[in-house]
Amino acid sequence: MELAICSAKNCRQPAEYLVQWRNPKLHTADRHKTWAACPEHREFLADFLDRRGFLLSVEPHSV
Repeated sequence: MELAICSAKNCRQPAEYLVQWRNPKLHTADRHKTWAACPEHREFLADFLDRRGFLLSVEPHSV
């Protein structure tokens, strides 16, 4: 797997986490999206998705 960059706006740090999410109004149960997150933005991105009921999981990203 190649080096992932954090998905937070204007962040170019290497990702250490993968944030899995799904919008149930748009995505079927077998489909999910992935955001990459650096340690600084992991909680922010996960909380953003969790407040909307979209968060599935946060997993360590291994390269």
